[in-house]
Amino acid sequence: MLDTLRIFAGNANPKLARDIAEYLGLQLGEAEVGRFSDGEIHVRIDENIRGCDVFIVQPTCAPSDNLLELLVMIDAARRASASRVTAVIPYFGYARQDRKDQPRVPITAKLVANLITVAGANRVLTMDLHSSQIQGFFDIPFDHLYAAPVLIEHFRGLAIPNLVVVAPDVGSIKMARAYAKRLSASLALVDKRRSRPDETEVMNVIGSVDGMNVVIFDDVISTGSTITKAAKVLQEHGARQVFVGATHAAFSNQAISALEESPVREVVITDSIHHPPERFAGSKVRVLSVDRLLGEAIRRIHEERSLSSLFV
Repeated sequence: MLDTLRIFAGNANPKLARDIAEYLGLQLGEAEVGRFSDGEIHVRIDENIRGCDVFIVQPTCAPSDNLLELLVMIDAARRASASRVTAVIPYFGYARQDRKDQPRVPITAKLVANLITVAGANRVLTMDLHSSQIQGFFDIPFDHLYAAPVLIEHFRGLAIPNLVVVAPDVGSIKMARAYAKRLSASLALVDKRRSRPDETEVMNVIGSVDGMNVVIFDDVISTGSTITKAAKVLQEHGARQVFVGATHAAFSNQAISALEESPVREVVITDSIHHPPERFAGSKVRVLSVDRLLGEAIRRIHEERSLSSLFV
């Protein structure tokens, strides 16, 4: 069944793509993804993919070239007569503007969904969307995975006593409740108010954390301000140790230093977004791989099997 399966990668996260291919016992597909002399993106697939089931692994994190690379690769695969093209997007960027909540703003997540569809993708596989409603922006099959199995396995292994799972905002309460259930922990909520798009003001804690160890789960960390402010407030309310688990590390330039100076003991992220290993050397940040999770999902999609058991 794997004879017709091909995995290709852009430049956003080639290591994750190689690890996925290795998990599946395959070689990463041969493709040239470079630049013309004027900076325009140049793509050429260097092997025959006629009739193949093609998976293109490319997170659409900044810079915007990553998104454009994905679109051009999808078009190249479609024009090379692939039987099916699946966009594997470990981190779906441009997701924070998912509704028109202010005058004269775009719905960028819908725009990106349209671009991917028009480029020729037959299916999308992604993980931990910033907002689940984005699934409805696509008119093609859409598989939405969660990094929960990877993160939960890590925190179970730590055997943290007196554990409380904390939702950093109201929007993540459903996710936090699921983590709390699977970790046999209690649940608390940090009530925050956002003053600007990238800044938050933490107000208070709903639930008891006094004398407890805390894990804050979130989908994405950008500036780190939400996490650092939440950690300080939790300690002010009597929390002992504060851990953080997040799927996507879309770190800004100041995020790591902010986390290092915070009361957080450990920040656990996944490799959905590529960071050079030396960036986290000696820091509180620990990276877990989602290669097996995505690899198994790709195998099951290729074999037309259910993905339901991957959510357990």
